Amino acid sequence: LEERKDSIRQSLDEHKLTISNINAFMMNAVADPRQPYWHPGWTDPDPHYRAIRREHTKRALQLAADLGAPCITTEPGGLLTENQSWKVGADIFYEELMPCVELAESVGVDLLIEPEPELMIETFGQYLEFIDRIDSDKIGLNFDIGHAFCVGEDPQDWIAKMQSHTRHYHFEDIAASRKHAHLIPGHGAIDFEATLREIARTNYDGWITVELYPYIDEPDKASREAFSFLQRTMQHLEIPVQ
Repeated sequence: LEERKDSIRQSLDEHKLTISNINAFMMNAVADPRQPYWHPGWTDPDPHYRAIRREHTKRALQLAADLGAPCITTEPGGLLTENQSWKVGADIFYEELMPCVELAESVGVDLLIEPEPELMIETFGQYLEFIDRIDSDKIGLNFDIGHAFCVGEDPQDWIAKMQSHTRHYHFEDIAASRKHAHLIPGHGAIDFEATLREIARTNYDGWITVELYPYIDEPDKASREAFSFLQRTMQHLEIPVQ
């Protein structure tokens, strides 16, 4: 609703805030009983459910344009069924995604795919294989360092390789077990010094968003601790904090 958008704009102006990214990956607004985050997915066998994901993404792109957000993030395909090969899933994902890519070009918002453990695109290699078929400067990568760590790809080893695709970063920590559970930076095993050093070497000048949704009960405390840790780390590395 326009009234809701106006209220958000006013709140942003009042508090001098900027939207770094709109998370269109999660589907909480739809509340699919199978799971409120991944479903409906791009590769769902039922075209009705795929359409829900597609139209949700279109609305998110338009919302981002209306609110001045530079990008949205989306699911990397979906949870493949036992009867879906990776190629079949990739073909379905491509077919459903392209109308959204066209809209992204029209409204001037980046559409970013976020590799995710257990979903169709888990690794950067899979991302590159899929993205090779799309010719658009509005499609890109949301580089989630925790997701990379979970699938055995230490982020500092991939930052330079993926820099031409990366438009936004998600930061969180992950335990040494590599179990997919988001932790406050500094509470896990990710090498943040090496990661931030490599990002600085690429001259990246976009947003780094800390993603700590498990800390819903104490978001302010978690965000302050995360910011303090990252600020200290960047100062130690003599990287400007903006």
